[in-house]
Amino acid sequence: MISRREKVITHLYLIPAAVFMLVFVFYPMFANIGFSFESFTLGAPSKKWVGLANYRQMFNDPIILTALKNNILYAIVSIVFQVAISHMLAATVLTVLPKRLATAARSFFFIPVLLSITVVGILFTFIYDSENGLLNSILQHVGLGSLAKPWLGDAGTAIYSVISVSQWQSVGYTMLLFIVSMQGINQDLYEAASLDGAGTLKQYLHVTLPQTREMIFVVMILTVSGAFTVFSEPYIMTNGGPGNASQTLATYLYNQGFFQNQMGYAAAISTLIMVITIILSVLQSFGFRTGKD
Repeated sequence: MISRREKVITHLYLIPAAVFMLVFVFYPMFANIGFSFESFTLGAPSKKWVGLANYRQMFNDPIILTALKNNILYAIVSIVFQVAISHMLAATVLTVLPKRLATAARSFFFIPVLLSITVVGILFTFIYDSENGLLNSILQHVGLGSLAKPWLGDAGTAIYSVISVSQWQSVGYTMLLFIVSMQGINQDLYEAASLDGAGTLKQYLHVTLPQTREMIFVVMILTVSGAFTVFSEPYIMTNGGPGNASQTLATYLYNQGFFQNQMGYAAAISTLIMVITIILSVLQSFGFRTGKD
C-alpha cells in the first residue's frame, strides 16, 4: 500500500508539468479561440469583437478549400509511406536482412531525419530546378526528357513535389519506431507460428501486425496530425505557390497573420486546424480501439 505521504509527494512532482501545460498549452489554446472572434492587427492597442465574422470569411474563402485539400492529400500520402511502407520496411530490416546489413539499413534510412528541414528544402529546390535541376537532368539522360518540367513552378506538380520531400525525410523516423516495437514482440509467437506452417508473410500478417497495433496507433496520430499542421516544407520550397496551388492551412495562416496582418482571421484558421486534428485523433482512437498501453 502506498502511504498518504508518498501520494502527496507523487502529486507534488506533477505540479511543474501541470503548470507547464497550463501556461504553454491550454492558456494559448483558449486565448487563440478568443482571438478568433475578434478583428485586430499585430501590435494593435485594441481589438474589435466581430463574433463569427472570421469563420464566415473562412468558410467562403476558396483558398481555404484548396489548402484543406492539400492537407488531406498530405495525410493520405503520409499514411501510405510513413505508416504502411515504413512498417513493411521495419519488418524487412529485422527479419530478412542479415544483422550487419540491417544495421547499415537503419542508418541509411535514418540519415534524412537528422538533417535540418531548411537544408532539405533548399537542397530539393535545387534538385527540382527546371533548368539545371538533378531530376530533369536524369530524365534527359535516360531518354525521358518529355517528362521534365518545372516541378515546383507547375500548379499540377508543386504539392506532390513538396509531399515527396516530407516522405523522404520522415519514413526513416517512423520505421525506427516500428523496429523498436517489433523488437519487443515475444519470439515464442513466431516459433509457434512457424511450427504451424506459417511462412514469413503469414507471420507478418498474423503476428507482427497485431503485436505492433499500439505503435501503429501512435504513428497514425503523429502522421495525420503532422499532415494537418505541416508548414516548413511548403513554406521553404514554394511559399504556397505557384498561385496558391501548394498552400496548406498552416502556410495560409502564416500569410494571413504576418503578411496580411489579419490576426483574428489567422486565429480562426488556427482554431480550424486544432479542431480537425482533435477530431481525427479521437476518430483514430475509436477506430483502433486501442491506446491503452
